[in-house]
Amino acid sequence: MVKRRSVCNLLHTRVLALFVSLVALPGCGPAAFQVELVPTSRDLEETRIQRDEGLFVLDKIAIIDVDGLMMNRQRRGFMQSGENPVSLFIEKLDKAAADRSVKAVVLRLNSPGGTVAASDIMHHSLREFKRKTGKPVIGCVLSLGCSGAYYLACGCDGIMAQPSSVTGNIGTVFQTISVAGTMHKIGVKAVTIKSGELKDLASPLHDLSEDERRVLEGIIEDFSKQFFNVVREGRKNMNEQKLRDVADGRVFTADQALEQGLIDKVGYLADGIEWAKDMAGVHKAQVVIYHRPLGYVPNAYGVATSSASGMGPLINVELPDWLNSSGAQFLYLWQPGIQ
Repeated sequence: MVKRRSVCNLLHTRVLALFVSLVALPGCGPAAFQVELVPTSRDLEETRIQRDEGLFVLDKIAIIDVDGLMMNRQRRGFMQSGENPVSLFIEKLDKAAADRSVKAVVLRLNSPGGTVAASDIMHHSLREFKRKTGKPVIGCVLSLGCSGAYYLACGCDGIMAQPSSVTGNIGTVFQTISVAGTMHKIGVKAVTIKSGELKDLASPLHDLSEDERRVLEGIIEDFSKQFFNVVREGRKNMNEQKLRDVADGRVFTADQALEQGLIDKVGYLADGIEWAKDMAGVHKAQVVIYHRPLGYVPNAYGVATSSASGMGPLINVELPDWLNSSGAQFLYLWQPGIQ
């Protein structure tokens, strides 16, 4: 009994010593402790990051950001999980639609594109938002607005690109690899039991056959036509032949894109906000952005979403999104732009 008390007293002494050390630590260097109440709700919050001068400024311009790879799955990183970009985008559109004070939306685009499916879902959701609410939407390209991101921008009422940005890259890409040669060298043979000749289409365990190539090229052609039609519908000022000339996968600077008719204006995010106000017939407005609780947003250029789904790890080693891919995919993507 005495021995147990001695052990407990020793433990209490060590805990007290540790607490005293931690309290005294800030005095020895630039260290501090911060205690925050973590909200249990994960619903999107609204933060005002700008407001025109004057009384009773109630109208709002909502900024919705589209950053990084556009894909219909949860982003993952080492020791960290993130949001599903498609789900988050639709959630933000729904919040802007439900708020009568929001008179217009600015899409802040900084993306090399993404999967065909994700780009199409986001574009369709944007068009439905416009159809149901009648609120104008301005697309503003900050750094990259390529491929799937440009596909999405074509659903806006106007597109503005920052002078130092890159946009365009109209087209579809599909990539796979073959490890058949390496397997042959190390004496490994793949055995596949399949119900049809093309059941293991584009498998990395064998070289691509001519039949497989023809099937994939047909799919690529269909998706490219879909992309072409979206651009043609969104950019009514371009004639079809001019559009075909630029729809070869190349990228354009802002000035080049303006000359080709791919965008409407060259300017900065602040210019895009003013354009949205003019299009909505609003003279003075607040500028708001949506984010998860704990997400700090200092201004219109700040990332709206928290970097983690909750309290993040102390150390985060971020992996490129394309390394997390579950396999070969059809992409509206400018691959040199993958971050």
